[in-house]
Amino acid sequence: MSVPVLNGIREIVDYYNGFVLDLWGVIHDGFTVFPGVIDALERLRTAGKKVIFLSNAPRRAHIVAEQLDTFGITDQLHDGIMSSGEATWRYLNARPDDWSQALGRSCLLVGPDRDIGIMEGLDLVKVETVAAADFILVTGPQDQMNSAEPYDTMLREAHATGKRMICANPDREVIRGGVRQICAGAISERYQKLGGEVRWYGKPDPSIYNECFRLLDISNKSDILSIGDSFATDIQGANAAGLDALLVQTGIDGNDLVDTAGRLDSNRIAERADAKNLHLIGAVGAFVW
Repeated sequence: MSVPVLNGIREIVDYYNGFVLDLWGVIHDGFTVFPGVIDALERLRTAGKKVIFLSNAPRRAHIVAEQLDTFGITDQLHDGIMSSGEATWRYLNARPDDWSQALGRSCLLVGPDRDIGIMEGLDLVKVETVAAADFILVTGPQDQMNSAEPYDTMLREAHATGKRMICANPDREVIRGGVRQICAGAISERYQKLGGEVRWYGKPDPSIYNECFRLLDISNKSDILSIGDSFATDIQGANAAGLDALLVQTGIDGNDLVDTAGRLDSNRIAERADAKNLHLIGAVGAFVW
């Protein structure tokens, strides 16, 4: 069975009252907002639709909002933001279970300096070595890395000493300004394969959608559409949360789903979805009206 290929979201907008939108790969590429995005958001608002951004960014929601402001996407164009970084921060702040309470306070942050905000306001001590750490918090690699292999020495030491790890971004890779780079998920997956213990926060875990439902204030899940660019996180997460899902070509999986002319191939999309036992209501070349 083929998957319908749409020209724009206007073809399905009347079927839903709320939209859960991925950011990276749907709205922007890390540097630039994709053409037609702001127009589409404005038209959704004009149509009275509710919009939530759900991102696997390893940063708190208010920091994500500040970045969106620089792109011209103000709070007038959406009803709220949830991020994997926000989910991670809330978990470490609340320490709601035995696993989190046993973590300790000394934290080795694996990630670029810009992600330090995920530790602000938490009762944690930032350390610089595996030996000094009670646990490891991964937000991502240093910029422009396309392999997690350079982290192997650190990961082996962490595993040998039984360090627990929290992954604040389950994405394995992202396209940043046209360049494919690894994300925190690639490092954490490598640790897990070594036998290390990892907790993941963000899509595709369906629990992160609960905050989206609260922000949308829509009780019927059939009234909500999730839009994303990744089968592994966006589509799988939407399916797990009980939402309809629409795939956008502009992100991580897009190049694998086109014909020789570069157009979305409905049969290829269907084959990929079937292979992963996932359901889509359609696909679109870009998030445009």
